[in-house]
Amino acid sequence: MSTVIDYRLAHACSYSDKILMGMTLRGYLRSLVTPGNAVVAAILCVGFPITILRFTQGLERVSNLSNDYPWGLWVGFDVLCGVALAAGGFCLAATVHIFHMHQYEAIVRPAILTGFLGYFFVAVGLLLDLGRPWRLPYPLFVSHGTTSVMFEVAWCVAMYLTVLFLEFSPALFVWLGWEKLRRWVARLTFMLAILGVVLSTLHQSALGGLFLVAANKLHPLWYSIYIPAFFLVSAMAAGVSMVIFEGWLSHRIFASRLGTGPHHNFDQLTLGLAKASAIILFTYFCLKWIGVAHDNRWAYLWSGFGALFLVELLGFVLAPAILYTVAVKRRSVTLARIAAVWAVLGVVLNRLNVSLFAYNWQFPERYVPHWMEIAISITLVTIGLMTFRFIVNRMPILNAEAEDKAHAIHPFRRAA
Repeated sequence: MSTVIDYRLAHACSYSDKILMGMTLRGYLRSLVTPGNAVVAAILCVGFPITILRFTQGLERVSNLSNDYPWGLWVGFDVLCGVALAAGGFCLAATVHIFHMHQYEAIVRPAILTGFLGYFFVAVGLLLDLGRPWRLPYPLFVSHGTTSVMFEVAWCVAMYLTVLFLEFSPALFVWLGWEKLRRWVARLTFMLAILGVVLSTLHQSALGGLFLVAANKLHPLWYSIYIPAFFLVSAMAAGVSMVIFEGWLSHRIFASRLGTGPHHNFDQLTLGLAKASAIILFTYFCLKWIGVAHDNRWAYLWSGFGALFLVELLGFVLAPAILYTVAVKRRSVTLARIAAVWAVLGVVLNRLNVSLFAYNWQFPERYVPHWMEIAISITLVTIGLMTFRFIVNRMPILNAEAEDKAHAIHPFRRAA
């Protein structure tokens, strides 16, 4: 009997130790009193009441959405941008597990975690955007419109979110000490990587396909029959660039979690990702001009929207692609990181152009997001960043190999 009690106490002590990171409750609460956490608390104090207001008094109370502009900031930024920036998960998983480029294995878990959280909060953003949020599963189980692009997007996103959770789960199981489950899921790695590539290819392009029915609403410079391909290729560029950016921040903020293992050559990995990003961006740049030529849209380049199109294409696609090339040529990690931020901003600009700025371009009245829409979007991003920090500080994300071995051998070593 005493052995059973000791075992349960070991479990309880171990789990509390994992949550509090080895500190007492009082010490842990004191560690949370920082300027950064004060800013987070201020954002949440504004965002949570507005979110409650949205669900109790409806969309009209907190947004400027209308029948002419049913898709506003929450779809343009939270969904379209969020899905694109989360594409690094399937890119890195395919690179390591399908193409066997195992030198990038050290950064697979952070990329998958970023992808998983990105897709999860995209689903949360959709709950905020839908007039009837409880009908979010309807495209999956109730609606019979199987020829709809939305039907395909809903199923692919739901399944890919499941795949991302399974790809992330080994780190969770190591943290919990569930070694048998970890080994079982590890056997599925190759299959999950293939599923991730297939599902991501489908829904990344299908998000662009949603705008194929908006031929009379989307500006001709952004509308093209190739827009599904544009969305897919630009998402790959955004995903790889986001891995570079996220990796750089993680190595600065979570330096104590890195150890001395597989991250000693992170600069070399960054330059390898920079080369891939340059190739993808140059490909995307050429595809966009093919779209303009195919539809003979040259005359629109001399309009105000043409200037915006050129700023996007030359300033935020070609420019970071060239900077990536220079970074690889000069072996400059700093330039690669600057190019990564630049490329990420370029994809964000493209998604906002398609969904907001160039949408209903002939209307005299333009949609301007309500300040509460902006506050809710900032709140979602903040919660996502805090969730990422919580997980990285506790689970083997940045130093996977060393912590895997340690937890596998002694999952309750502190409690013992």
